[in-house]
Amino acid sequence: MLARQWRLSRLASLTAAVIAQSGLAAAQSAAVDIYQYASECVAVRDSSTGRYIGRDGTGYSMQSSIDGATPFRMQATALGSYLLYGPDGRMPEGTASSRVAPTRHAGPPADWKVEARGDKLRLTNVSTGGNLAVSWLGHVTQSRSPGYRWRFEPFHGCSTFPEAEVDAEGAPTLPEGPGAEVKGFLDAHVHVTAFEFLGGRFHCGRPWSPYGVMDALKDCPDHAPDGQFAVAENLLSYGTLTGTHSTNGWPKFDGWPKYFSLTHEGTYWKGIERAWRAGLRIMVADLVENRALCEIYFLKKNSCLDMDSLRLQARRLNELQDYIDAQFKGPGKGFFRIVKTPAEARAVIHEGKLAVVIGVETSQPFDCLYRDGVEDCSLERIDQGLQELWDLGVRSMFPVHKFDNAFGGTTMDSGFSGVLVNIGNKHMTGRWWRAQSCPEGEHDHSPTNLSGDNEQWYEFLRDHVAPLFDGDLPAYPPGPICNVRGLTHFGEHLINRMIDIGMIVETDHLSVKGRDLVLDILEARRYSGVITSHSWGDDTSRIRIQALGGIVSPYANAAPRYLSEWQHARETQPAGFFWGIGYGTDTNGLGSQPAPRPDAAENPVSYPYMSFDGSTTMSQNRWGQRLWDFNADGGSQYGLFPDWIEDMSHVGGHDVVDDLARGAEAYLQMWERARNSVP
Repeated sequence: MLARQWRLSRLASLTAAVIAQSGLAAAQSAAVDIYQYASECVAVRDSSTGRYIGRDGTGYSMQSSIDGATPFRMQATALGSYLLYGPDGRMPEGTASSRVAPTRHAGPPADWKVEARGDKLRLTNVSTGGNLAVSWLGHVTQSRSPGYRWRFEPFHGCSTFPEAEVDAEGAPTLPEGPGAEVKGFLDAHVHVTAFEFLGGRFHCGRPWSPYGVMDALKDCPDHAPDGQFAVAENLLSYGTLTGTHSTNGWPKFDGWPKYFSLTHEGTYWKGIERAWRAGLRIMVADLVENRALCEIYFLKKNSCLDMDSLRLQARRLNELQDYIDAQFKGPGKGFFRIVKTPAEARAVIHEGKLAVVIGVETSQPFDCLYRDGVEDCSLERIDQGLQELWDLGVRSMFPVHKFDNAFGGTTMDSGFSGVLVNIGNKHMTGRWWRAQSCPEGEHDHSPTNLSGDNEQWYEFLRDHVAPLFDGDLPAYPPGPICNVRGLTHFGEHLINRMIDIGMIVETDHLSVKGRDLVLDILEARRYSGVITSHSWGDDTSRIRIQALGGIVSPYANAAPRYLSEWQHARETQPAGFFWGIGYGTDTNGLGSQPAPRPDAAENPVSYPYMSFDGSTTMSQNRWGQRLWDFNADGGSQYGLFPDWIEDMSHVGGHDVVDDLARGAEAYLQMWERARNSVP
């Protein structure tokens, strides 16, 4: 009996011990949150010895007390990866010889991936793969051992990592409750990922870099030293083959970005943050490609195939979301949220964040071609391609962009850019744009007449362009004219399939003939999911779009021109649909941004000013040494669009701002109607 009691007592003790050990193991296995350190000031402590990392004469070594520790600003490069930014701008860098040395260059050798096991951390160098370790002499080095030995402790004395400022003080106003009206702005057309289009070496700068503004906002190498070799920039922005500009990026920005510069980055992420803080609630980020211009341009590193480019850009947009999450201390915590349904968009906005809808504006969707009058496509390829885009998160799409394609005709371009695009059309399709007179009703843009009676272009085209096409140059009748190409049977199938799945149809860039036929289909199916997002349509089609419950979002021109389009849309808005209007910045999309008003000095934007809802104080925006002033700089970078709206109120009064602040809700209701119509 006593033996049995002893066994039971012993079993109970062992059980208690196991439970206690399990609890301890569970506590130890609760890993440290590795994302919490973004932007924090820390000392790095070796948990096995209690010593701290500090700078010495040759690199880094272990110090016996925290007084000798180097304070590091934890600059997130990605989710869970950091630069350890020291007080003098130097960072620990892993070298090929396993040393850890100080460097001022932010790049992969100075980038450390942090992983946690319980309350201990491992730091692995992104470049070498070595783990942060300590030699037997006490020097900080790299090793292939597991290396879970480090802790980050709060510290003081850190320097601030260089970054563009936001200059917005306040918090976004949240909707009043579930189902409440969203108040805020809609940018229905912006190209955040254009740094990868046209082969990836046409566009200078990018919206972010893991290694900060100094790396993200650099001019193109081919623009050095003074812009005289910047062929695309000089042609598109200045209309000449010759020209110069300062190539300084951070911290001067004395030569770019500018509102008329078409090859320099305009959507740096801090500018997007400033726009969000001032009231931007929905952004349609259009993935963009132009295969012909990509093939023609002599510098490239990426594929020119449309679908390859769209896949790459979709990946980059998600990487930007992750990068912003990293700055805000963890997955899902950043303000930039890619959404795939109107319900997701409402939920994001109710959290006070920016809903980002992925769109597509590309010249050869699904890599379907149109060559010498023949469409190289199939219904199966369209269906498969549309499903792939849907799976990538695309919810809005243009069937036609700058060129005639397998789906229909384009509205064409005028001026010098029209000459370049027409050359691209010839290169891609084997034909120049074909047009005929259409004196009555709506018409397309009139392309520059390239025949000998056009003295401005003829000599250049005769000597440099005509030989490329065996002397063949197009001649067009006096305007108004229309593209003879409308909507093909492939185009009809695409539009109907977009309706079937609830995708938003973008009608801009279609020829008048093609746009009429698209709207016929939409009207026959009573489909609201349609938008004109940046003024590449006409008044008749705009009114038809409004009658369907679609959205009007004029190009974000300078105040007088935008106000004219707003007034026309307001006057023709039918009853029965929620009224609100957006704008299409087309930033990074080879379109000029709003210029400063000529009379701005008489009624200027004054800093600081309050956001439309009074929640945020907007001060004059500073990037390094550059202080931006909308009255002089116009919309030179995306963070100046809040100032553009403020400028709009100076000219158009509060009515236009009120209607703009209803743009996000109007877009959501349009999208909900489109989704609800899906069988």
